Amino acid sequence: MVKTAIYYFSSTGNSLAVARDLARGLDNADIIPINSSLDAPDASFYERVGFVFPIYMFGLPLIVRSFLGKIEIKPETYVFSVATFGGLPGRALSMAGEILKKRGIELACGFSVQMPGNYTPLYGAIPRKQQDKIFLRQKIKTQKIIELVCQQAAGVMEENPFLLNLALYLLLYRAGSSRIPLSARRGFWSTEACTKCGLCAKICPVGNIQLQGGRPFWLLHCQHCMGCLQWCPAQAIEYRNFTRGKGRYHHPEIQALDLITRP
Repeated sequence: MVKTAIYYFSSTGNSLAVARDLARGLDNADIIPINSSLDAPDASFYERVGFVFPIYMFGLPLIVRSFLGKIEIKPETYVFSVATFGGLPGRALSMAGEILKKRGIELACGFSVQMPGNYTPLYGAIPRKQQDKIFLRQKIKTQKIIELVCQQAAGVMEENPFLLNLALYLLLYRAGSSRIPLSARRGFWSTEACTKCGLCAKICPVGNIQLQGGRPFWLLHCQHCMGCLQWCPAQAIEYRNFTRGKGRYHHPEIQALDLITRP
């Protein structure tokens, strides 16, 4: 049996749901949250390693970019990645491959899987019937990925080539990503509907939320994952005035406890 690790980053459950489906098809692979092993990630004892993550601004989430620059993987290991997206695939897979290549690690394949979008500042949750259609396509696509990974396929890179070198990508990612850590302090706030349950602080993958008087206070290392906003039971968290009245979303098969990976 091939020893496989699947490292994932997920805030509303899309990437975790895909990681779980992959693990079931790959001999019950180990599923490891990226934010739980940031300091010295070591996958050198695995024969097959996969990364599952969402696409942010057509590129990699900052936490994933940092993780890929640290993880230890043997050169002969089969490595693949899966990017979940709501709009366009962008070039996150190529970015991942470039980071790994600098460290002598070859990304054999990169796959894209569409999921319901969760960036509420731009749009609200789509109707559940539409979500279910996307979930069905995801199950079919994930099975194809499993088959290719078991065959140790190489050379697949599922991206939107139109965005690989456009000024749009350079503007949105290279310029915008540098502002992400500060985005929470300037943007997120809680309404009077806040019940002081503290779930937002627990669900934050990087511990960017402190509770002051029971209510959330955002620090300066946000990932802009929208987890706090999407999981708030009272829908009391907003991002500026862009999210008011918009439906929230998290994957129906994932519970908040599944994403609380910090003590």
